Amino acid sequence: MTDSVGASPLAVRALTEAPHVMTGQEMLMGNAYRPWPARITSIRELTAHEKLFEFRLTDERVREAFVHEPGQFVELSLFGVGEVPISITSSPTKQGFIELCVRRTGTVTEQLHRMQCGDIVGLRGPFGRGFPVEQMRGNDILVVAGGLGIAPVRSLINYIHDNRSDFGKVTIVYGSRTPADIMFRDQFEMWRHRKDFDLILTVDEPDDTWDGEVGVVTEPMKKLDINPANTFGAVCGPPVMYRFVVEVMREKNISYDHIYMSFERHMKCGMGKCGHCQIGHQYCCIDGPVFNYWEAKNIQGSM
Repeated sequence: MTDSVGASPLAVRALTEAPHVMTGQEMLMGNAYRPWPARITSIRELTAHEKLFEFRLTDERVREAFVHEPGQFVELSLFGVGEVPISITSSPTKQGFIELCVRRTGTVTEQLHRMQCGDIVGLRGPFGRGFPVEQMRGNDILVVAGGLGIAPVRSLINYIHDNRSDFGKVTIVYGSRTPADIMFRDQFEMWRHRKDFDLILTVDEPDDTWDGEVGVVTEPMKKLDINPANTFGAVCGPPVMYRFVVEVMREKNISYDHIYMSFERHMKCGMGKCGHCQIGHQYCCIDGPVFNYWEAKNIQGSM
């Protein structure tokens, strides 16, 4: 049926109503396969192999809508080269930019290390499940990281730093192969001088300048005075590290469901479609990458 001038009611409505302008959240959620353009705004060399990149999403609506949890990751695209999953290392409390710590290990990361400020990449996400910061509030936090594992938990540490009154005692134990491999030295210096953070650094192979701990991260952990009733553990590092760190935490009587581990897998799609990150019956990209020990222990076929 049409009106007196021959136009249908639907056509009249379409002409008279203002078009819907998508919000940033609708744009982010509309197509999870679509990478959003982001400009490199800062590059900082951390070690001979790792750089810290700061990205700013070019679309203001998407930039304002982007929120994440400590421990989540994004898919980073270099157009015409490829895509890799990278953990977000900046805190959710810092809006307007995203920091990623990237190790040069393959084709995509090698090309990214050659890029400069002003260059454009693609970002999609955030994906996965992060650390349960709401559940952690009011409790002591023990963070244990090894090597590049400091990148995901840095987001958690900085979140706690920016909401310091919401958390109890914070202890950070970080291990590197050599002093030259230690990342985020400026932040470590800041944490070292704060009375409300306890920082322990250890290396496997010290040099003549090293005056800190020597050995694996579990050695200084054994000396810690921990109240297990109100302590949460956050762990990230090489896979071989997890078993021994968890053993020490259990010796300290921290409960299974208060020990959280960030698993690193090749989370190729980020949405549980490709199966590259499957562990037993779980998909690391959607069920993790952060699992508590009880969940990880009961993944079928994994442990």
